[in-house]
This record gives sequence, structure tokens and C-alpha cells, in this order.
Amino acid sequence: MKIVILDGYTENPGDLSWEGFEELGELTVYDRTPKEEVIERIGDADAVIVNKTPLDRGVFEACPQIKYVGVLATGYNVIDIKAARERGIPVCNIPTYGTTAVAQMTFALLLEICHHIAEHSDAVKKGEWSNNPDWCFWKYPLIELADKKMGIIGFGRIGQAVGKLAKAFGMQVLAYDANQNKSGKEIGEYVALDELLAQSDVISLHCPLFPETEGIINKKNISKMKDGVIIINTSRGPLIKEEDLADALRKKKVYAAACDVVSTEPILPDNPLLGCYNSIITPHIAWAPKESRQRLMDVAVSNLKAFADGKWTNVVN
Repeated sequence: MKIVILDGYTENPGDLSWEGFEELGELTVYDRTPKEEVIERIGDADAVIVNKTPLDRGVFEACPQIKYVGVLATGYNVIDIKAARERGIPVCNIPTYGTTAVAQMTFALLLEICHHIAEHSDAVKKGEWSNNPDWCFWKYPLIELADKKMGIIGFGRIGQAVGKLAKAFGMQVLAYDANQNKSGKEIGEYVALDELLAQSDVISLHCPLFPETEGIINKKNISKMKDGVIIINTSRGPLIKEEDLADALRKKKVYAAACDVVSTEPILPDNPLLGCYNSIITPHIAWAPKESRQRLMDVAVSNLKAFADGKWTNVVN
């Protein structure tokens, strides 16, 4: 079996091994593949592995020998699922691998808002503590999380992991999700969206990007929130109407926002959140600890091995 990985760098910049794939066939790995080179690089490969490189109908028409597509991610919107299905090509994703990492990043962002650790460390290194007349100082308001309400929109695996961390900090957990389950009820209280918006001190997004969730953080919903609410997004950028959030940040309706994802990635220079002093933006790294990427690698290899054995798994089409 000939295997080609079209954009392997973000999954494995050199600290992991492609050995699992090498054991399954003849492997070619590209760090990145420009759109105009996709067909050429696929060549006569049987299995194509991608992360964010699009595979549209034209690719499938030009490469009829493709038998398998693997996605090095949970999301698979870069693949023309319908075109693959018409040709009997399974598209397999990685349904879960980064639950712990994303939950950890959510609280890393929240704690940075609460304590401004980086700014205070920089101030100390610049001599501000050495030259301070008092034995301590702080440059920003500091926030204690205990007894505050954490509203979690999307209460699946990651949302519930975030809920557990919130409870460990002494927070009350409110959750909004169309699919309620027993494990969720043990962690938090399911409420209607409007109730969550109105009561929460912190709102964290962990829902999939569907038509009904796209732009769920918008001017209308922000108006329903508490003054001084904190918003965290480690899920999908288009869940937020960024101009509406930027406006709320400028007016201080929203105290602060932290986003690990934005509507267009890499971020565009004119993204309105870049101009907000009270926003934190990180470059989509919540998923990226080595341990998390190793789990992703293991599942991706397992998916392809199952296909080779005639036992399809994690098929999305």
C-alpha cells in the first residue's frame, strides 16, 4: 500500500515518529502541500492522510486510485465527503485525543486573565519590583474563581473535563447542550442557553461548529450576559462573531476574552480582536501537547491498519 501524508508538520514537527505508518506500506511525508501540488503529490497513492489540506471533488476525479482518506484531526470539513462516498472511499477521523489538553488550555487562558502572570513576570524582570516602595504590587485587578459560575456551551467530553476543573476551583458549573447525559448531570447543572448567558461569570465554548452554533456569541447573546463576563473559546473560531465580541470588549461589557481559535486561520491582520487590549489570542495550540499528538498519531495509524484488515473504524461518511 502506498501512503502519502500531505501536511504532516503540525502533527509531527520532528518530535514524534511516523514508524506506525511506515509499517503499513510505502510512506511519503510532506510537511506542507500547496493546493496546486495536491494531485501531483498524491500520485498513485492508495491512502491519503491530511490535516488541513483540502481534498475536493476534483482531486478524487484526478486520482481514481485513492482507496482511503485519513484525517489527522477530529474535524473533516476539508474533505468533500460526498465525493468520497460516491467512490466508496472511507474517510476516517480522530474522534477523541485532546480532551485533557484542551481542558488544560482552557484554564491556562482563564488563569492568565485572572492573574496576568506574563505581564507581572515581565514587570519584575524590568526592575519594577526592585524599585517598588512596597513589598508587593499588581498592575491589574486579580480575580479569584471560587464561588463564581462557569457556563459551558457544549457539554461533551471536553466540556465535561472543563467542568471538572471548574469544580476543583470551587466554581458552580452551568451547562448548555442539546444532548444531556448522566455524567454531565454529575458535574454541572443543565440550563437553557439564555439562563446560562445571564448567570455565568465565565463562558467557555466547547460545542461543534454547526449551522445552529455558528456565531452563537453575537451582539444579541452578549447583551444577555452579565457585565464583566469572561469568554473563552478553545473550540471553533466561527462560533464567535468577532466584530461583535471586539465591540463588547472595547465597551467593557465583556471584561476579557481568550481565543485559541479564530474565524480564519492563520489569523488575518485585520481581525478585530487583535486591536483589543483585553483579548488574548493564541495560535490554535490547545490540541498540541506532545502527549495529545501522540494519541492522535496512534489512532490515525490504528484507523489505517483497520482499513487494511478490512475493518473500517471511525468512518465519518
